[in-house]
Amino acid sequence: MTVEIGKQAPDFTLEAQNGESVTLSNLKGKNIVLYFYPKDMTPGCTTEACDFRDQYEQFNDVNAVILGVSPDPIDKHQKFIEKYGLPFQLLADTEHKAAESYGVWKLKKNFGKEYMGIERSTFIIDKEGNLVKEWRKVQVKGHVEEALNYIRENL
Repeated sequence: MTVEIGKQAPDFTLEAQNGESVTLSNLKGKNIVLYFYPKDMTPGCTTEACDFRDQYEQFNDVNAVILGVSPDPIDKHQKFIEKYGLPFQLLADTEHKAAESYGVWKLKKNFGKEYMGIERSTFIIDKEGNLVKEWRKVQVKGHVEEALNYIRENL
């Protein structure tokens, strides 16, 4: 399945940090900010998560649910949430099935080493479950405000 603007967002069920299963299609009726990030507790991912935390009430005001997804297991997610006071759920995509269905599981290079990992990306899904906006290869600075403004102006 490929992700396409204007089409139904690929559904998935993943375990959240609290052990609950979260199924995307069960969130119809709300706008969804689905953001994929490489790893808990790393500088860029921490900045992005804290930016979402700091804007959490504004996302709430526009009926938007924030879901963070990475390949980390739920116990790491729980520590990340506790350390930074994150008010939204982090989902464990340990087998990277959701990442693959959204096309964000990519070959990456770092210091000459190649490996598979998450390409930092954000998807906005409307109340009907349709993908309405995507950002790939996200630069963290200013990104959360951009996502919030998109929802305010378009949904």
